Amino acid sequence: MVICTVIHMKENDICEIECIHEEAVKQAKSNMMDESVLLEVSETFKIFGDLTRLKILQALYHKELCVCDLAAVLDANQSTISHQLRLLRNKNLVKFRKEGKVAYYSLADEHVVKIMEIGVEHVTE
Repeated sequence: MVICTVIHMKENDICEIECIHEEAVKQAKSNMMDESVLLEVSETFKIFGDLTRLKILQALYHKELCVCDLAAVLDANQSTISHQLRLLRNKNLVKFRKEGKVAYYSLADEHVVKIMEIGVEHVTE
């Protein structure tokens, strides 16, 4: 069943009539992910909203780097880089390993690589 009401709006990017397609709405609702999953995805994507963190991820795209090397690449101090790395690590976007007193960071997995590639592809098309 379809329920429609005429709506007069000035914007061109919305429906000019209100039309509720009950079956489509029911199907879309049944396909919605659990809100806790969506919240976690939202929190993860927020991490990508910071230029310094994106630069760190991009620097790690091809090779692991230590904190001091990342600081040199980004022309930033180690404390700033360490703070951003901690946020990235908390969202499982980077991983690290210690070799003596040196901490080396790399992208956590292939998902992070794909997110970066898709993001770049999206904005450069």
